[in-house]
Amino acid sequence: MTYKAGIIGTGGIAGMGILGMHDEESIGKEKIQASHAGGYDAARDIELVAVADVDEEKLGRFGDTWEIPEDRRYVGHEAMLESEDLDVVSVCTPSFLHHRHVIDAAHSRASPSVIWCEKPIDSQVTNALEMVEACDETDTELVVNHSFRFTDKLQQLRRLVQEEDLLGEVHSVSAQFRMELLRNSTHLLDTLVYLLDARAKTISGYINGENEAIDSLDVDQSVDDAGGGGFIVMDDGSFVTIDCTIPREDSSMTFQFIGSKGKLYLNNDDGEWRYWRLENGEHIEEPLPGIDGSWTWEGDYKGSFANAANHIVDLLDDAVRNHSTGVEAIRSLEIIVGFYLSHYTGGRVKVPLERPLRDVRITSW
Repeated sequence: MTYKAGIIGTGGIAGMGILGMHDEESIGKEKIQASHAGGYDAARDIELVAVADVDEEKLGRFGDTWEIPEDRRYVGHEAMLESEDLDVVSVCTPSFLHHRHVIDAAHSRASPSVIWCEKPIDSQVTNALEMVEACDETDTELVVNHSFRFTDKLQQLRRLVQEEDLLGEVHSVSAQFRMELLRNSTHLLDTLVYLLDARAKTISGYINGENEAIDSLDVDQSVDDAGGGGFIVMDDGSFVTIDCTIPREDSSMTFQFIGSKGKLYLNNDDGEWRYWRLENGEHIEEPLPGIDGSWTWEGDYKGSFANAANHIVDLLDDAVRNHSTGVEAIRSLEIIVGFYLSHYTGGRVKVPLERPLRDVRITSW
């Protein structure tokens, strides 16, 4: 059986490429495999059959590139959801539109069994909760594309930390990545909550107000999304410091975990993962069991979209459990919103956020 997929939004992450991630000469001109369309193209038993966008020029360019028949290129997502019978719908629009598009898809005549929503889940916690609720009501799996979760190395590392107690009780974590928080650093924060399987309890934050994307995307509208960070006390007791104020050119995604049984250093940009077992007060360096080499953007990230699409096929076959749910995606969004709330109120923020705090929206693209 071949499942049918449709995409809402025909921009970079849908399949046309993004500045800073893909070769500039290829963007908007050829198929980009590290994308939703590329994931469908590489996966088994699934076919991209329809696309929708409000921008007819982008829609036409995407349709020509990915060979979508003209009668299945829809101006506006409503038309596609009304006309098509789809097994999965990708939502590849800006984060502030995810709420509308996910809920519309969940309740549509297209009746998808899976919605594959680009990260972050939304720009507002209340919206994200409503998205999860709508998918629960319609028995739709909501898969959020925090793409690191779809790499073999990170999945194995989570098994080591959570199932084999590699670190024991995690006392402290420090992490660094580039600005901006919502557009980029959601990757780092989701990796944090994924490995710890924990949720923020209290948050204290700082926002620097700087946004490099305004220049790189050549836009004339300012947004809230910016560099920032702070400290977090997680509900498992671990103390976490986050610095996502770093310019892209200087950036390196790094983590250091210190626990009662060992410590772990991850550098995902330079491809260096190191682990030390703690024995009688001495740290002894050892290889990470079941992990050959280190995670890299080139070697692991680019394959994550195909892995995610294959995971969606497995969900449609009822063969696996969703390992990138909307509920888990809210955990990183809560931290980002918490940083903003703390910065502008001068106080610590408690999670879960109550209204009106969870109604705060962080504008981005």
